[in-house]
Amino acid sequence: MSDARWIDAFLEAQAAEAGAAENTRAGYGRDLAAFARWLAARGGSFATAGRGEIEGYLADCEAEGLAQSTRARRLSAIRQLYRFAFSEGWRGDDPAAALRGPGKRRSLPATLEHAQVDALLAAAEAHGRTEDDRARTRCLMQLLYATGMRVSELVSLPAEAARGDPRMLLVRGKGGRERMVPLSPGARAALADWLARRDAAEAEAARAARRAPSRFLFPSRGKAGHLTRHRFWGIVKELCRAAGIDPGKVSPHTLRHAFATHLLEGGADLRAIQTLLGHADLSTTEIYTHVLDARLRALVLTHHPLSREA
Repeated sequence: MSDARWIDAFLEAQAAEAGAAENTRAGYGRDLAAFARWLAARGGSFATAGRGEIEGYLADCEAEGLAQSTRARRLSAIRQLYRFAFSEGWRGDDPAAALRGPGKRRSLPATLEHAQVDALLAAAEAHGRTEDDRARTRCLMQLLYATGMRVSELVSLPAEAARGDPRMLLVRGKGGRERMVPLSPGARAALADWLARRDAAEAEAARAARRAPSRFLFPSRGKAGHLTRHRFWGIVKELCRAAGIDPGKVSPHTLRHAFATHLLEGGADLRAIQTLLGHADLSTTEIYTHVLDARLRALVLTHHPLSREA
């Protein structure tokens, strides 16, 4: 089989057996295609590559200046591909099994202060040309900060999940895992307002085009059928500029980090935060304790009497 067919079969298995999300599969595809191109340039392929070729590829990635996290991710994709190929009988060995990667540096996630979040939410109240646009932006931002959802989870929410003035939303996350996330009063109010406007607009558009209304809470005429992650990223950048915050330091994911950090600052249990974020492993959630550690150290160095004397 060609390398392209290897990748297609692997990605199909990831979707069918592992429940990998579309974004995850797209990332695997890009990383494996890069390795396939590297092999092809040297007359090799997935079927013939050995441990030496994989190590050589990783060395070249480092020489190119790729980040440690990028190299670790690429090796992870290669490992999973060869594990799958071995199980399917395409290879009699697994050349990546014994390889150890560079690991991932546990860097502190970027987050926001309470005042910065308040400024973004205030900016959302006036963002948009029409009242419907403003209601949508208000709902997006309120839901994102109130629930800590991933942006892909937010933009693809089904409209049915929001009906009945819910106190909690059912969210489908990575690997098809479902979880319940509570809504704040502000988020519930913004959701009810947007849902009414969205339903009216969808009913009118459906009658004009003789089609069924969209099933998504944030519909769009694009291929996905809902607001895209990239468009929402652009909205967040616009809100940052309106709020006087550096857009280069904020993304939709930053609001997710702020949600977790502010909960932890308020005394929330780490296990509860793990559940709300949809993390499969508690070690992923523990990164937020490092955020607090750094802030506590800064607090002591700034305000402790002995520190001021030093």
